[in-house]
Order: sequence, then structure tokens, then C-alpha cells
Amino acid sequence: MKLYLDTGMVEEIQTVAQSRILDGVTTNPSLIAKTGRDFIETLREIHSILKEYSPKDFTLSAEVIDTSSVDSIIKEGRAYAKISKHILVKVPLTKVGLEAVTLLSREGIRCNVTLCFSANQALLAAKSGAWCVSPFLGRVDDEGYDGVELIREIKKMYDHYGFETKILAASVRSPHHVHECAQLGCDIATIPKSVFDKLYYNPLTDMGLEKFQSDWNSYTKDLGGKK
Repeated sequence: MKLYLDTGMVEEIQTVAQSRILDGVTTNPSLIAKTGRDFIETLREIHSILKEYSPKDFTLSAEVIDTSSVDSIIKEGRAYAKISKHILVKVPLTKVGLEAVTLLSREGIRCNVTLCFSANQALLAAKSGAWCVSPFLGRVDDEGYDGVELIREIKKMYDHYGFETKILAASVRSPHHVHECAQLGCDIATIPKSVFDKLYYNPLTDMGLEKFQSDWNSYTKDLGGKK
């Protein structure tokens, strides 16, 4: 499963990307607006970081701003695609959005269909030619349903019909979400830095390191005493 960072903060991306295990980034105008920076300028800087540290097939999702019409989505999508072949045009899962995705995909422009909350919506995204669909686990959980079960339903459906659209788990709230998505064979999980950092840690690892250090300290102390 590929791991993406969900953020608009260049500093966070730089820090995580240096691990060389980051496969991509998802962002949107709202996330970048919080930083007070220019949207296109920030996209270019994020792209530069990923190009330096990530695998050659990395992707960067850039969400369209004007979603009022098919023409407006296509116009923005084409502009984003010109920045780099690694850009995924992020389009909301609406009737207008999917019509635009169908046309953009025919031009060879890859799209990330976002704000998916049901298997039926995921079916439409796949039939529209989306490169990936982004079901929002955490928001589904917030409404009293099971976000992980939604991933399971989409995965079963896509496998059954042989759809090539990838499943990108979004609105990931915890390491448990990451674990469950990986178990189901989800293609990608996009994760906030706070959750990404937690993937490294387990109390047993810390206990093991403390024990190794303690044993080594005792060993070297004994050697010193014998001298």
C-alpha cells in the first residue's frame, strides 16, 4: 500500500519525504489557504520535494477550485496537468465532476475523484475513468457508519469487475485505520502527519531498546571492572 501525506504545509512534507518512504501528497485549496501561500507556487514546491525524495511514480493531487461547471473543471484540470505528469487532478464526486473526469481521462489526464461516501459513488467514479477514488473513512465513521467497511465494499466490487481505478483511503484518523486499509489491500492511504508519525512507534520497541542499552551498559561496566 502506498503512503501519501495529506497536508498543504511544505515543512511537513519536507520532513516526512526525507524518510524516502513517502509515495505522494494530497492537498487542496483549503489546506494551502491555511498556510497563506499561493496555491500554484506551493504545488510547484511540493512537486520539487517529491521529485527529490520519492519514488519515480509519485503523485501529487491538486484539487480544482471552481466546480460550478464541466468547462471550469476541465480548464483547471488542464492547467494543473501542464505543471507535471505527476499531478492528479482532484475532482469532487458530483454529476458535473464525473462528466469532467470522463472527458479529462480521455485526454490522458489522471483524476482523483474525491469526497466519496458510498460504494455506488465509487462505482460511478470507476466507470468515469478515474485514476483513483477517495472514500473518506473518518467522515463516514463520524456519521455513525463504518468507514473501513466502505473500503471493503469498494475493494470487493472493483475486484469483481476488474476496474483499474485505485482506492485511495482518505480522512484517515488513526494508525488502526492504516492497518485495516492495508489488510484489505487498499492501494493508497493518505495520512495527516500526526498519524504518519505514530506508525513508527510501539511501546515494545522502546522497551526492547532500553533492555539492549541496559545489557550493553552492564557488559561494558563489567569489562571496565576486570581491567
